[in-house]
Amino acid sequence: MDVSQYLEIFIDETKEHLQNLNTEILNLEQDSENVNTINEIFRAAHSLKGMAGTMGFKRMQTLTHDMENVFSEVRNGSIKVKGNMIDILFQCLDALEEYLNIIQETGDEGTNDNDPLVKQLNEVLNSKEGGEPAKKAAEPAKKAESNDADGQKWLSIKYDETQKHVLREAVAQGKNIFGLTVKVQEACILKAARAFLVFKALEDLGEVIISNPSVQDIEDEKFDLDFSLVFITESPLDRVIQVVKSVSEIEDAQGAAISGEKIKDIAGEAAPKEETPAPEPEAVAEKPAAEKQPPVPQASTAKGNEKKNQVSKPAVNRTVRVDIEKLDVLMNLVSELIIAKNSLVSASVGDRGTNSGVNEHIEYLESVTTNLHESVMKVRMVPIESVVSKFPRMIRDLTKKLNKKMELYMSGEETELDRTVVDEIGDPLMHLLRNAADHGLESGEVRKAAGKPEVGSIFLDAYQDGNNVVIEVRDDGAGINVDEVREKAISKGVITPEQGENMTEQEITNLLFHAGFSTAKQVSDISGRGVGLDVVRSKIEALSGEVEVKSKMGVGSTWTIRLPLTLAIIQALMVDVGGEKYAISLGSIQTIEDITPDEIKTVQNKEVINLRGIVIPIIRLNGVLDIESKKNPEDNMTVVIVKKGDRLAGLVVDELMGQQEIVIKSLGRYITKCKIISGATILGDGEVALILDTNALF
Repeated sequence: MDVSQYLEIFIDETKEHLQNLNTEILNLEQDSENVNTINEIFRAAHSLKGMAGTMGFKRMQTLTHDMENVFSEVRNGSIKVKGNMIDILFQCLDALEEYLNIIQETGDEGTNDNDPLVKQLNEVLNSKEGGEPAKKAAEPAKKAESNDADGQKWLSIKYDETQKHVLREAVAQGKNIFGLTVKVQEACILKAARAFLVFKALEDLGEVIISNPSVQDIEDEKFDLDFSLVFITESPLDRVIQVVKSVSEIEDAQGAAISGEKIKDIAGEAAPKEETPAPEPEAVAEKPAAEKQPPVPQASTAKGNEKKNQVSKPAVNRTVRVDIEKLDVLMNLVSELIIAKNSLVSASVGDRGTNSGVNEHIEYLESVTTNLHESVMKVRMVPIESVVSKFPRMIRDLTKKLNKKMELYMSGEETELDRTVVDEIGDPLMHLLRNAADHGLESGEVRKAAGKPEVGSIFLDAYQDGNNVVIEVRDDGAGINVDEVREKAISKGVITPEQGENMTEQEITNLLFHAGFSTAKQVSDISGRGVGLDVVRSKIEALSGEVEVKSKMGVGSTWTIRLPLTLAIIQALMVDVGGEKYAISLGSIQTIEDITPDEIKTVQNKEVINLRGIVIPIIRLNGVLDIESKKNPEDNMTVVIVKKGDRLAGLVVDELMGQQEIVIKSLGRYITKCKIISGATILGDGEVALILDTNALF
């Protein structure tokens, strides 16, 4: 079988299982007796083994099989979690991640057998204590399991009223009702898949009424080696058993007929009531399609024909993985719809007073596009948990590498961001956390001498703030030594000594974002390589975000990242400068002011205004954009006050045109020199307006 078509699904699911294993093994290190954690790790390892085996990745399958064996013994109580077992398991996860990376790049798992790891896992297995009692304890369970099968396990199934009614109908129509118990082979890799094939094979002969465990549990592999079901058919029992056994990796299938009398017992007191009004069953029997359309497959809440065949086969997952490119196409279609709406608005401006029909159409179109936009955005939004969940393991490893005691505290993992932003935010956050661990936190001895707890704390907090998501990385370390940063900046020629004397502490701290700047005494594999914070800033600003740092000596540092919720459609203020239209994101606007020319002052040859006690620099957009202003110099000026973190600036524009929902269109890779323009949008009349990047204007 060609499995290459399933490679992308395999990669996605393997990433999820590896992250789950990382998280659960960390939990196991804290609480080695937690049965739920041990079971979850066993299930994840088992699933990984099955997936790797199905795809033909034998080395990956062997390693996960040995991990599964270890946790099978842990689950049985034969092995205690102790010593370096956690370290070995984390090394296994790293090896599996290496396999996955090679598979992503080449489609094959490579040639590394990881023999040393396999050997270590086998040593853990061989060193177990009390293995024999565990095996003996398992034997009665297996015996009981077979006894259950021999003893007609399907008889213990509980029925709802709909299923009872279906059983009575089947008896009235003279159909066979069989109870079946199906057992899969112990070596079976994908039990749920085999169970699905059994259900599928039986569909051709009749209808499955109910199963034990439930269909959902069978699909989730929440059963040992056997499952039971009740089946209505016109075929004899030996034919049904033959069909079930024809499915590969099915070890055994047993069954027996359930009599009409037994059905009455199962259906309870309501059974006779159903039989008394004779015309109803006869009427049903007269209809040719009735046999094919009993309410058999409906779940316990019979909600109509759309539920047909619901329990006759395992249900599919309720979540669907969608290729991001397909979502991009969908988003582009929404964008075009909004442009069409704007065109209609523009074309009907003259008719608004006379043509009420046009107004109604516009209002309807606005409602549809707004709802569609929100729906698409929800589809694109994913929790940042998928990124931050790998960081606890990273901090654990850094604790050992740096020989520092530290703890990571996270909050707001459920905060959602656009998928494209989430995909790009991982590396900047990783660098900030490494920076906090390496540069921020002091050694245990220094912390104790300063009266701090020996264990340092790093905090990663995420929360939504209006149309933005804020992510903060904080530490309770030594803070940033401003004098050291100033001296390093002067020695590197980043600033002159005179500039250094006149700069504020915050301005000096911001020099850390300068390309190639590092205060590390020595280069390490953790941080201090001279490439980092400048890359962090450029990465964040490429996502239309901003990053800033605040620090206090002896108390710690806080790195704040502010990101837009989405990069596709935004609310913007449209302005006119010299007859040309520009858009400014509403998220960056603080206020809009009407300023007289005599309110403009000059400080160090730069224009500023004093707005309610705050001195704000003025940026004349016509000068920046090289356009001649239409306004008379004596006229009052319209100033849009924009913000970047704690900083404010006033953008002087000729005219305000109003607020509008705009679609951001990329200018393409050929127009990258002009940093103050972040993109363009198409207006209702077909005209193109450029979008100003206020962060770059600062």
